[in-house]
Amino acid sequence: MKKLKELTDAKIESGRQANPEFMNGVDAIIKQAKEFQQGEDAIKIAQKAPNFKLPNPEGKLIALDILLEKGPVVITFYRGNWCPYCNLQLRALQARLDEIHALGATLVAISPQVPDGSLTEDEISNMDFTVLSDQDAKVALQYGVAWQVPEFLAEHMRVDRKLDLEKINNGNGNVLPIPATFVLNKDGLVTWRYINVDYRTRSEPDEIIEALKNLS
Repeated sequence: MKKLKELTDAKIESGRQANPEFMNGVDAIIKQAKEFQQGEDAIKIAQKAPNFKLPNPEGKLIALDILLEKGPVVITFYRGNWCPYCNLQLRALQARLDEIHALGATLVAISPQVPDGSLTEDEISNMDFTVLSDQDAKVALQYGVAWQVPEFLAEHMRVDRKLDLEKINNGNGNVLPIPATFVLNKDGLVTWRYINVDYRTRSEPDEIIEALKNLS
């Protein structure tokens, strides 16, 4: 099985060949974002993760503190089902979910999409992890991973991809989460994290599983 990085690297290279000017623009934006240390406000190792109560695709509210009663929780923020890098990541996590569950952990994926827009009914029934909607980006902000999308990227989404973030995110404007993953122990403390403002780069499932093994 290919590593997630191999898949995302291939996607990036494909994008460079198809639209080099756009990808060069993305590189410049990411470089600037990193220079300003975006993502440095994210919750830190050993910090208590903020509690939340968010709706799943069926509209049921799911609370973090209730999930923690069952054991460790892995929280991953993703931009939406329209993002190909997010889909690669979620599929990679789904493929390793048995291992995550065997370590007593629950996987939660959070995006700003409205509950009925993040997954189809068939996809919901086939997902073995929890998908939640953070429509106002309040939880992303609490976790320090909310990012105002630069106009260059927002325009690309509107014009080239026909994506209206304002509509997708239920009036939340151009705010998206930095793709980030947090491993919480059963006490809700962050024991491992991955934050990268470059939305094309994600944590490997292997790293998450190793972090869960280190809890025992």
